[in-house]
Amino acid sequence: MNQEQLTKMAQGQGFIAALDQSGGSTPKALKQYGIEESAYSGEAQMFDLVHAMRTRIVTSPAFDGRRVLGAILFEMTMDRQFDGMDAATYLWTRKQVVPFLKVDKGLAAEADGVQLMKPITGLDELLKRAVAKGIFGTKMRSVVNGANAKGIDAVLDQQFEVGRQIFNAGLVPILEPEVSIKAPDKQQAEELLKQGFLKRLDALPADVRVMLKLTLPTVDGYFKELVAHPRVVRVVALSGGYSRDDANARLARNPGVIASFSRALTEGLTAQQSDEEFNGMLDRSIEGIYRASIA
Repeated sequence: MNQEQLTKMAQGQGFIAALDQSGGSTPKALKQYGIEESAYSGEAQMFDLVHAMRTRIVTSPAFDGRRVLGAILFEMTMDRQFDGMDAATYLWTRKQVVPFLKVDKGLAAEADGVQLMKPITGLDELLKRAVAKGIFGTKMRSVVNGANAKGIDAVLDQQFEVGRQIFNAGLVPILEPEVSIKAPDKQQAEELLKQGFLKRLDALPADVRVMLKLTLPTVDGYFKELVAHPRVVRVVALSGGYSRDDANARLARNPGVIASFSRALTEGLTAQQSDEEFNGMLDRSIEGIYRASIA
């Protein structure tokens, strides 16, 4: 792994931009961006439009490594270009933004109060391609819908098992067991999750490094032991359905945790804006998330 990128992720001030909307979430992302489903037909057109949106974001003067530490890409984005350069190469060499790749294939049906990841077919091959493209780390998401100990154990076991495979391929895995903000027993689910994380992190070999992407906790500062754990490069938070202002306020109350926002990052950006309007809105969005991440 790239030591300069590892140092930036471990010690840098800023946040991670999640630009990894996949097939299921892309129509919603485009609609928020001011492009209705009636404006395109078929997946190819849809992915071209969302790539144009992502290109506009990452090539904006507002987007650089001074405030944005990393960016998570969708697999198709990794295989495309920004401004004539491979996406990951552009992010690091032009912007000093560390590139990550979303590797999961979506969620399985709910069982025991959780949704595990679907099997990630062809993962070894994907990881080899990612390393060759200059990707630093990966991200994979499961969902916890309630405080079910059996389900949460299953989610963590799966995340750590695949995480070891990713680390062994030379990449830093972001483990993301998202607790739904609608869970009626969210705080109890977070207690089970933290206990499970600490047990599994303590059991990792000394050289293994992971990152954690978690829902903003019910109790402020609740993840401080995870932030301080020697196997954890960084703990990042997802916005999880909170508005940007609400997510920023919650984040600022959790020292050591930084943002990895998707929808909250692009909130207010539209295809119809002039470059001046777009860049101004993105700059304000990035500044707000940055300030909350360094609080």
